[in-house]
Amino acid sequence: MRILLTGSSGWLGGALAPRLRALGHDVIGLDPMPSVETHIVGSIADRDLVLHTVRGNRIEAIIHSGALHKPNIENRANSDFVATNVQGTLNLLDAAVAAGVQRFVFTSTTSLMISQAIRDGFSGGARKAAWLTEAMSPEPRNIYGVTKLSAEHLCRLYHIQHGLPVVVLRTARFFPEADDMAHAIEQSDANTKANELLFRRLTVEDAADAHILALEKAPQLGFDIFIVSALTPFHPDDCAALIADAPSVVARYFPDFPALYARRGWTMFSSIDRVYDASRARDRLGFVCKTGFADVLAALRAEEGLPSS
Repeated sequence: MRILLTGSSGWLGGALAPRLRALGHDVIGLDPMPSVETHIVGSIADRDLVLHTVRGNRIEAIIHSGALHKPNIENRANSDFVATNVQGTLNLLDAAVAAGVQRFVFTSTTSLMISQAIRDGFSGGARKAAWLTEAMSPEPRNIYGVTKLSAEHLCRLYHIQHGLPVVVLRTARFFPEADDMAHAIEQSDANTKANELLFRRLTVEDAADAHILALEKAPQLGFDIFIVSALTPFHPDDCAALIADAPSVVARYFPDFPALYARRGWTMFSSIDRVYDASRARDRLGFVCKTGFADVLAALRAEEGLPSS
């Protein structure tokens, strides 16, 4: 297929484009920043550019991973978020319909699922962790979440009105930057990211693979939304204990984790305040992340020359 990849200069785009080419696809990268994966330097907010790009390159599928993100809130106006995340998505959807594009994958975010009320609960002594699934009705707490949710609604509308197959992937954290979690300040970045694989993270390689599978299955799915994160070992019944004493809960599922962590000088979060449940992506999309917390422990065992458990 001839695929338009927005956000081609980003962390996900850099992982996704080579995988798509290896599968025999022609990939046209579009991004405001130049890179080896970007063929057209420009913004998706430029409607004429988007329409010309899709029509002129005979695009058959679109993977829309380009956006302004949460860190941009500090230095970009709300109107910039609307122009890129909402109007830019609308431009792509209009171009897709006009050109007869057969499938559309939209990179969304689990961040939009955290309302201000949920956030206040995290900081105000919540009695149990939030168990987050696609069934909830999101109430985003910032302009990033609002515009990403608006873009999801546009995707749903264009499926209803035009029959465009669209798969929305609400990805958990996969960025390489150091974490901003307050309770992770005393931990190394590697330690923090390992912990997060229990409930709110995936690797960029797994994120790329999820997009490829979504692209393949979009026509048969029609429209759907999936949380994409490493599968959690936890269950809803664990939520109270995860707030009160997360290390004890983790030890129930991984009895040797305390010793492995101690050898490395790592610590587990004392409290885990949310869990993203990716079981629907497993059951309906057929996607499971290849890397999870168990793989981290296996790597730690290998470093110590310990037998696998």
